[in-house]
Amino acid sequence: MSSKPNDNPTLTLRIKLRAMEPDDVDAIYAWENDPRIWVYSAAHQPFSHHALERFIEEQSQSDIYTARQLRLMAENDDGQRVGCIDLYDFDPYHKRAAIGVLTDNKMRGKGYGRMMLGAVENFAKEHIGIHQLHCAVSTSNTQSIRLFKSAGYTEAGVLKEWILDNGSWVDALVFQKIID
Repeated sequence: MSSKPNDNPTLTLRIKLRAMEPDDVDAIYAWENDPRIWVYSAAHQPFSHHALERFIEEQSQSDIYTARQLRLMAENDDGQRVGCIDLYDFDPYHKRAAIGVLTDNKMRGKGYGRMMLGAVENFAKEHIGIHQLHCAVSTSNTQSIRLFKSAGYTEAGVLKEWILDNGSWVDALVFQKIID
């Protein structure tokens, strides 16, 4: 599955989402073990190489209905990994899932996050039948707030003192998007 932004004619980059492969472990290891992003994710400690290898293996043997989550890698036209995107807390009855997006530090600011969102929204709608996607974003994460707003996500509420960020409590904004 691929995505090309159609509202910006000057941006000709494209991405492809794909399942994780064993050779993705080094990229995932670098991303997941970067303490600067832990405040924005569920991770709060380093992951071992072995644990990530097992995670990739488990992901390859299950589907979103069994695991209730799906992580996809994103590559650009040159075959470079630009990031990954997660669907998690999948609820097949209510046809919704939480979404998380990570763009590699070297690839930020180039439109890849928006392309990943568009591609996974199309996939979720067409292949899984998801009705809506949602996320909670720290108010200190201005890049993600801009990303979700630019991709058509609606601010649906505020979770007060939701995230502990370097010893201080920070609110989280709840975003959602109806995709069907």
